[in-house]
Amino acid sequence: MGGRQVEPVVAVVSEAVRRWFEFYEVPLDERASDALSSAAISLYGDGYQTVDDIATMLIGTYVGLWATRINAPTSKAVH
Repeated sequence: MGGRQVEPVVAVVSEAVRRWFEFYEVPLDERASDALSSAAISLYGDGYQTVDDIATMLIGTYVGLWATRINAPTSKAVH
């Protein structure tokens, strides 16, 4: 495979979500983590397959903890 190591989806999603929490300096929140993980998986399926790409999209789409709550935008809303 060209010598490139592909990270498992779980590792990519977990690290991207962790970076979101770190960027916004909020404590780990299970509800937010679930919403962000779901969005990250969707982004991965849309072709964003690196931790940096997914974390950047999460940080730009879900601006702060409140954005992970009900009526939060999905990755499909990002154009």
